[in-house]
Amino acid sequence: MIYARDWGVVTTPIGSIRIEGDDRTIHRINVLREREESRRPDRPAVLAAAEQLESWFEGELKAFDLALNPPGTPRGLVLRDGLIAVGYGETISYGGLSERLGSSARAIGQLCARNLFPIVVPCHRVLGTGNIGHYSAGDGVSTKQWLLDHERRHGGKA
Repeated sequence: MIYARDWGVVTTPIGSIRIEGDDRTIHRINVLREREESRRPDRPAVLAAAEQLESWFEGELKAFDLALNPPGTPRGLVLRDGLIAVGYGETISYGGLSERLGSSARAIGQLCARNLFPIVVPCHRVLGTGNIGHYSAGDGVSTKQWLLDHERRHGGKA
């Protein structure tokens, strides 16, 4: 059965976030560079993502419970789940996460660069050795720094 697509836009301190999905799963989350007008979604999965993101930005939610569209490979799911396991307010290096997951630092870099679900799949928690590293969502490194500072302000260890 094919479910109707839906989308919503949440306004946050880092800009507008567009959420796309259907009744059951989230297909993509984009931290936009340009502001868009807020839009409340209709479909249950997209509405849940909008509400959870709003709660996260308010400092009330520490872990997401959303059905995300699965990656294309079983290994991709293992890597994504390993990234999700890096807890709120924690940080880890690309190398440290690669060791934990039995992968390469390059694979972790690609996972983060191609992340379809920023914030929910917390690639902002992965740091370079001796620096903050890159960030492909929103305004890049400044967005990543804001997210880390936000988690620190709301009880994390970042």
